Formats: sequence, C-alpha cells, structure tokens
Amino acid sequence: MRIGPTLLTVAMLVSGQAASADTMKVTLLGTGTPTPRVSSFSASTLIEAGPEKLLFDFGRGSTIRLFQKRVALGAITAHFITHLHSDHLVGLPDMWLSGWIGTPWASRKAPMIVFGPKGTVAMTENLTKAFAEDIRIREDDEHLPPEGVAFAAKDIEPGPVYDKNGVKVTAIEVNHGEKIKPSFGYVIEYDGKKVVLSGDTKYDERIANAAKGADLLVHEVAVIEPELSKSYPSYREIEAHHSSPEEAGKIFSMAGPKLAVYSHIVFATLKPVQDVPEDMLIARTKTTYRGPFVVGHDLDSFTIGDDVQGADAKNQPIQPLRSDP
Repeated sequence: MRIGPTLLTVAMLVSGQAASADTMKVTLLGTGTPTPRVSSFSASTLIEAGPEKLLFDFGRGSTIRLFQKRVALGAITAHFITHLHSDHLVGLPDMWLSGWIGTPWASRKAPMIVFGPKGTVAMTENLTKAFAEDIRIREDDEHLPPEGVAFAAKDIEPGPVYDKNGVKVTAIEVNHGEKIKPSFGYVIEYDGKKVVLSGDTKYDERIANAAKGADLLVHEVAVIEPELSKSYPSYREIEAHHSSPEEAGKIFSMAGPKLAVYSHIVFATLKPVQDVPEDMLIARTKTTYRGPFVVGHDLDSFTIGDDVQGADAKNQPIQPLRSDP
C-alpha cells in the first residue's frame, strides 16, 4: 500500500519512537565507515531528549535512516559535526536540501543550526554557492521559504556549545591524529542523564574522564587485517588514527558507564566483506573490559531512564555482552 502524505504524517507523530519527557533515546543511524556496506551506513547518531532532536554527524544515508525511524528531517533541532572527514559529512547536502522540501518528512522552515570544528562555517557558505541554482528554482517553483535553506552555522571550540530545554551539549577535544585537528567528541546531558560520543579517536583518556558516571558511552573501534596494510599502505595511517578493541576496553574500564556501545566500526580485510565479523572484536575487548557492552548496528536504539535498555532495528531487546567474572 502506498502511504500518502496524511497517513505518513500521522505515522510519524504516533509511531512511539520518540523519547518520553523524562528519558533520553540514542539511535545509531550509521555505525560504519567510508566502506559502502549496505548494512552499515557511515557515521551518524540521533539523540532525543525532551523536545530536542539532536543529530551528530551526517554520514552516508543518514536521511534514509531518519525516514526509517519516522523522524522528519526538518524536525531536527540542532546538528553537530565531530570533524571534517568526508564519511561524517557526505550526508550534509542531503539533510540540508531534502530537509527543506515541503513534505511531511521534511519541511524545515527555520535556518539549519550546525555546530562543528573550524571550517564548518566556510563549508556551509560554499555549499550555498554550489547549490544556488537548485535553491533559486525551488524558491521560485515550489515557493519554499528561504529561511528553511539558510544555515545558522558556528565554528566551535572545546566546551559548552548548546543549552536548550534542559539539554546541554559540551564538545571535548579528542586525538584523531596530528593532522586532523580539531576533532571532537560530545557529552550530552539531560535530566541527570549523560551520554558521551567519542567521535573518531585514538586512545584518549579525556574520553574516559568525560564519561565517568555516564549512562551510555558510544565509542569507535578499528580492526584492520595486517595483510591489507601490506597491499594498501594507507591503511597503516587509518589504523593509527583509531582505537583498537583493547584500547577501547581500557577506556570503558576507566569510565565505568552503565553501558558501552561500539559505533563507527572500522573493519577492513584484504578480501572485502559486507558484514563485520564480531567474534574477534568481542574477544579482544574482553581482555581489557569486564563490564556490559554492545557491538552496535544501524538502527539500534538505547533508551535511558532509570537504566539503559536497548532495542534493535526490529525492536527486539538487545542483551549486552559481558565478560565472565
């Protein structure tokens, strides 16, 4: 059955996917990397807290994942960028322009609020120039409001960057390599609850310090086959910019969150594979961490109330992994 605009609008409003007033909800929209895997789009995370819907990074397919979750693109209240690598940004033009279209799944009518490292403002200015003809046509032909395609972008420094409706977002600088500066992780707090997103990072104890007492720590991880690095030397540099499972496990142990979750899973082999084999990742993490953790998948969600409860894309409960005592 084809869903018309009215039915789609109702579905978005009553789907039950949004966080309740006293909870936070974290949804992994993209858990992958630049590798074009069907099952894992590139980095993007949605956090819902009270009336706020916050998007962190614009990986490939982030608009599709939001549509699957029945979240209107124009309903995102603020957008945050961890760093300016393409796999975190290629979905920005789609989010920006598609979110402006006058449909139930978009219809942004106010400027798109974007926070990110130095270069964010320049990027939005140049995107506006690049798509000037599309903007002109849609304003003239579809009578879309010019405010909805404007950017309200800001280059940020480490520290508090957003405070609205009881939701506070703080940027923390992380170590993604000497040539990738600044690169941010984010701390999101609401009603006594705390979520920490590591961003892309090497082993960095600043993340552990920021995540002490956190309900949820979402952290990146990398496993790269040695044979691949011999054939493609660039993978040596890629591996050097990320955290191994053992290193991530140490961060989890230091922070002690209620739940740790892997996202942005860098897994590369000489023979390409579509799905990430998880056994090695799990076993290596357990050598340095004995607490509960989850290997994230696209559309996994985590609701934070008195405790943290996870559900997969089919809304089935997620049972966290744990090392034997």
